[in-house]
Amino acid sequence: MADVFMPQLGETVAEGTVTKWFKGVGDLVTRGEPLFEVSTDKVDTEIPAQADGVLSAILVPEGTTVDVGTRLATIGGAGDDAVAVSSAPTISTSPTAAVPATAPALAAASAGEKLSPVVRRLLAEHGLSSGEVTGTGPGGRITREDVLAAAARTAPAPGAAVIQLSPVVRRLLSATGLQAGDVTGTGPDGRITRRDVELAAQGGAPRTGAVAREGDEVIAFSKIRKLTAEHMVRSKATSAHTLMVREIDFEAVERVRRSHGAAFKDAEGFTLTYLPLISVATVSALGEFPHLNSSVGHDELIVHHAMNLGIAVDLDAEGLVVPVLKGADALDVRAMARAIRDVATRARTKALGVDDMSGGTFTITNPGPYGTLLTGAVINQPQVAILSTDGVTRKPVVVTAADGAEAIAIHSVGLVALTFDHRAVDGAYAARFLARLAQLLQESDWSHRL
Repeated sequence: MADVFMPQLGETVAEGTVTKWFKGVGDLVTRGEPLFEVSTDKVDTEIPAQADGVLSAILVPEGTTVDVGTRLATIGGAGDDAVAVSSAPTISTSPTAAVPATAPALAAASAGEKLSPVVRRLLAEHGLSSGEVTGTGPGGRITREDVLAAAARTAPAPGAAVIQLSPVVRRLLSATGLQAGDVTGTGPDGRITRRDVELAAQGGAPRTGAVAREGDEVIAFSKIRKLTAEHMVRSKATSAHTLMVREIDFEAVERVRRSHGAAFKDAEGFTLTYLPLISVATVSALGEFPHLNSSVGHDELIVHHAMNLGIAVDLDAEGLVVPVLKGADALDVRAMARAIRDVATRARTKALGVDDMSGGTFTITNPGPYGTLLTGAVINQPQVAILSTDGVTRKPVVVTAADGAEAIAIHSVGLVALTFDHRAVDGAYAARFLARLAQLLQESDWSHRL
């Protein structure tokens, strides 16, 4: 027998959501093949099986969020009986989230091998775990009648809506003395999650939103949408957000795109956009203004000498992820363009790993292709700044010749917006960074940096 646990996917990740089981109870499992998919605030990833055998029990259903270390399933030998649920107590790495197992649950867990096939089938049919049933048979063994009695106690009243509860949620409700009707479900289709029960048990306010009117469409937040929302609210509550904007004359960048764009696309298979050139210039400027490449500690600034650039990638309506380019200061424009395209492609095909999403020190978000004028982005914690690159348009500008003469010319112009944490740096420091970034973009000979 081999137990399957929620893995630790990153140093700061404390929980994960089982979004999909690739195998069902009774299916053969081969070591190394995908067994289930996990979604965290860092990444969605497939977890391979660690042993050969038969999937004999699934303890945590799809859509359930549990702590790292929680027992998810059991892989047994080919001759073992399959069982849909088990009474193993939840393992929690969070002291406030730990729920003690009841005495009947512990007794049933130790006697799990004594469940008859009929009892196992009935438990599965009624969505019960053996820990929710008091055994009256010899030695506390659970009988058919015990399961039916427990099912009758948990059955909804006539005409009442049926509420689907996972074994973890049932145990939490029992341990906290709450009823399902006391908890507002925020999971798929209003399903009650572990976090919902914990919030209700702590006396938290119910999570109710605006009332849907006739003709309205109600779309439940996806996992990544909920995590993004939580991350953004937490960032606003943590950092003293300040916005500073600089106009950039991108004509030097546009000239190299016009003169080298066709050859670049022939060689690389994709278009040379503004983003890799802006990214190279940003990393260079950060080298001169390292306090923007940092985090805030306890009354201290932690300056990161590694230059790990986060690139925000839009997943259409699903949400936003920020894969990280490690050692971005070593990349020239061509290498930067390849790296950005690679992580964006893998983000949209859910092929990013945990390492791709961790360790960022500064982030760039790029809504510019949609023609935005100005974006005040939210800082990607625990970083202290984020740069938004907005739309670039052709417009008249005043240009000065070497002899001081002025003239009107048509150039490509756009805005870059820096949101920074005022705890970390002051406005003058941020302004000098933007001035240096503008100088690099406007005066560099980009044709020699491809």
